[in-house]
Order: sequence, then C-alpha cells, then structure tokens
Amino acid sequence: MASPPLTPFTDFCLLFLSIIFEGAPFILLGTLVSGFIDAYLPAGLIDRWLPKNRVLAVMLSGLLGAVFPVCECAVVPVIRRLIRKGLPVSCAITYMLSAPIINPIVAVSTMKAFSSSVGQFSLREATTAVAYGPVFMTSSRLLMAYLVTVVVGLIVLKFRNHTILRPGVAPRHSDVGPLPEGDEDTPGPNRLVLATRTAMRDFLETAMYFTIGVAITAVFKAYVTEDLILLFNKSEPSGIGLMMILAFVLSLCSTSDAFIAANFPVPQSAKLAFLVYGPMMDVKLIFMYLAVFKSRFVAVLTVALFVAIGVLSYVWMRL
Repeated sequence: MASPPLTPFTDFCLLFLSIIFEGAPFILLGTLVSGFIDAYLPAGLIDRWLPKNRVLAVMLSGLLGAVFPVCECAVVPVIRRLIRKGLPVSCAITYMLSAPIINPIVAVSTMKAFSSSVGQFSLREATTAVAYGPVFMTSSRLLMAYLVTVVVGLIVLKFRNHTILRPGVAPRHSDVGPLPEGDEDTPGPNRLVLATRTAMRDFLETAMYFTIGVAITAVFKAYVTEDLILLFNKSEPSGIGLMMILAFVLSLCSTSDAFIAANFPVPQSAKLAFLVYGPMMDVKLIFMYLAVFKSRFVAVLTVALFVAIGVLSYVWMRL
C-alpha cells in the first residue's frame, strides 16, 4: 500500500524537528562552555590576553575563531558570558560574527563544496566556476568575513555599552574588578554546581529564541514554492540581494551552507554574499541576539550587514 503524499504541514513538522535536533546540541555545547566560563574563568582574564590597544584587540578578536571554532548557534551564549566577565563589547561582537566563518571546519567544507560542484555545470558555467575556483571562493569568504566583522567591531568602539546591551547583560561592577577574598579557593564541587546552574539557565533562555526562529524558517521552507528561484537570475544585484534574503530565512549551519550555495544557479558574487551574510545574520540568530543586545542595535546591525556585504560582494568579483 502506497504511503500518502507529504503535505506542507508534514514538511513543516519534519523540517522543524530536523533543525531543532541539528541545532540543539550546539546550543547545549555553547551553554555548557558558558557555564564553565562563569564558574572557572577569572574576571577580565581574556581582556588581559588581548592587546591594550583597542583597535589591535578588535583585529585579533576577528581571528579567534581559528583557535576557538564555534558555530553560530553556540557562540551567542558564550559571548554573553564573556561580556559579563569583562570582555569589551567590541571584541565580543567581532568574535561573535567572525567565529562561525573564520574557522578550520568551515574553510575545509567550503573548499570541498566548490571543488565538487564544477563537474555539475554546463561548459560555460564550469569555466566560470574554475575561474572562481574553490581556493578563490574559500579565501574570499574568509577574507570578506574578517574585513566586515573587524569594521563592525571598530564602529562599536564608538558606542557606550548601555546603548547596545540589554540591562541584564552589561558587566556588573563586581564582575570586572578583582575577585573577592576567598573566591580563588572556592571548592571545586561548588564551582561545578554554579557552572551547571548557569548552563541550564542560559540553555532555557537561548533555546526559547532559537525555537521561535526555527519555526519561522520551517514555515518558509514548507510553504514557499521553488518557482521563486527564477527571480534570482534576472540581474546580478537582485541575485545578490535575494541570495542574502534566502540565507537569512533558511538559517543554515555555516559548516554545510557552502554545499547549498555551490550548486545554486546564481552568479558567484551572489554565492559569496550568501556564504558571508548567512552565518552572521539569520532568522534564528535574530531572536538569539535579542537575548543579549537591544532591539534597535540588532535592527541596525541586520540592515548594515546586508548593505555592506551586498555591495562588497558585487565589487569583489570585479577587482
């Protein structure tokens, strides 16, 4: 007996659960790291590791993902806890935006995706794909992400914390000063309990925003038809904009989004915009960012990244 055809609602349920199961382990990992940072990391330690020069500190923060690779689902609770521990907001935002792209796992997956996609094109398309080959696309993705995130961090240097952060996230006075007497000798079991409680609290709050974002993403995937793909090739600028919108809505993981982009029938500049914008800003991240930053800042950041990455992707291929 043949099984009944899948309905859009069935697709929604399958997509919703698949994204939840894919993202939840990373959120759990991020909140566990967050909890142990809260319990074991001395206040201001990372700040002391960074250069005293604020510009150099931001520039170095854009490369931290190469040493501490974190996906976009896990990075938000981590940077929230680091901010509470005294990490400058400009450095935290730079790391938050760059880490999902500038890390070894994403570099390898991007290289592999564009290496395997050339043989699937027509002769003309394959010639273009070779010209903008896997090395070029991978290095372009990493370099553009670094430039954009560092510029964002340098701009954030000009703002005060209270204009960006939600009240409960801003560092407390006791967090950025020396540890109270006796805190260094806190027994290990007590610190472990503190880490567990912090991780549980952060997981519940982050998962709430993540679930809302995933639900919106699943609705788009289940109910929007594939006929819209025809709009992506009307012009290169429109293709770039639509690919960034698609990246925003699909909310793909940065370790796998290159396989989608590499095989999508759009110009290479649109693929590059997709690969850079998506890991920095998507539906689920919007709701996760709102747990840390004020809504006005999130809105401005969303639009600014969209415009900057779109223009830079268009110009990048012409240099």
